[in-house]
Amino acid sequence: MANWEAPYRAGLTPASKPITAQIKIPGSKSATNRALILAAIAKTPSVLRKPLSSRDTDLMVKGLINLGVGIKKVTTNAGFDYLIDPNKLSGPTQIDVGNAGTVMRFLPPIAALANGLIHFDGDARSHERPLSPVIKALEQLGVTIEHSNQYRLPLTINGSGKVKGGLVEIDASSSSQFVSALLLLAPATETGITVKHTGATLPSIPHIQMTIQMLQLFGAKVEVGENTWKVEPADLIGQDLIIEPDLSNAAPFMAAAMICGGSVEIMDWPRTTSQPGDQLRKIFSNMGAKIEFTDKGLKITGQGKISGIDLDLHDVGELTPSIAAVSALASSESTLRGIAHLRLHETDRISALAKEINNLGGDVTEGPGELFIKPRPLKSTQVFKSYEDHRMATAGAIIGLAVDGVVVENIETTRKTLPDFPGLWAEMLNG
Repeated sequence: MANWEAPYRAGLTPASKPITAQIKIPGSKSATNRALILAAIAKTPSVLRKPLSSRDTDLMVKGLINLGVGIKKVTTNAGFDYLIDPNKLSGPTQIDVGNAGTVMRFLPPIAALANGLIHFDGDARSHERPLSPVIKALEQLGVTIEHSNQYRLPLTINGSGKVKGGLVEIDASSSSQFVSALLLLAPATETGITVKHTGATLPSIPHIQMTIQMLQLFGAKVEVGENTWKVEPADLIGQDLIIEPDLSNAAPFMAAAMICGGSVEIMDWPRTTSQPGDQLRKIFSNMGAKIEFTDKGLKITGQGKISGIDLDLHDVGELTPSIAAVSALASSESTLRGIAHLRLHETDRISALAKEINNLGGDVTEGPGELFIKPRPLKSTQVFKSYEDHRMATAGAIIGLAVDGVVVENIETTRKTLPDFPGLWAEMLNG
């Protein structure tokens, strides 16, 4: 068993020889939490098969249960399923969002459908993360909300049991989750919702596409225009749905094959998917890996050399920490662009990556929304800090494959989206 409490020595198994492994990545957090929301407001029961159980998804489940949704966890040969029985939502209750963007942004709109006072709070970092577009949108829709002048957590929704709907104008420049939050609410409103994005940029558009596909699967009608989305009111139909593996969480395991040599096969990688993590196939191929589909999933093989890359990650910012870690070990320079919104994630990921790689002897320069990475010989001199950010922790583990003695602070933070990262990591390294 992994020691969650002690600093985690990423290179417990030396990476001096090629690896050969098959890895089963747990279910997608993004898909699990979207499916949980839609199943909760559907008119008939749903079954979610192979969902993720991690801190973020467990908080979503607990929040929905607190609102009155019936959710039962049933053990299966493949792991477990969720059986979801929609009920009339009601308060009063309190909901802990932790530091989960999907929970703090998706659940308040759903809570507006409940009767009574619904209080939201979370980790200290959650108080710093943007929430005003959701709060202001709900106020435009007539929802009564008590909140600070900064439009951030904590907040209390005084639900009336219904939301009329209408046109909502928001600036979602800092997170696509603001758009998704309102689209997920829309089918349960009286007249539907039209969301108009007024900002200059919109990050992570693939996540909005995932939301739209999930809405359509449950029976909603979605019209997409230029920076506008319209969802009609609808009686959603419960689904029997298999949750795909979380492809973004495959990044460190794919990186290991590039760094160590050998190959890693990610089981059950879908041939077609709306997950942003699917772009790892092209990104790591361009950095020198051999990528191929197999009858069991996706296989990545290291070719003995890692090339730097000039890449716009605006749509797939969550992949940045893993790509930055691999870039620090490449044979040529890399530029990672379009990532200004990462400063508002679990931590300021741009600053954190630059600082931690430079602390190992690297040469990383920050731009407002860029990382400029010049590979240098790295040497472990101190703990690689995770900043309570799961993707920073896995970035440290990636670098630890090539740099002896790297110790990652607070590996427990990976539980946010991966229930047992150290166990999977050791499994991979041990073949």
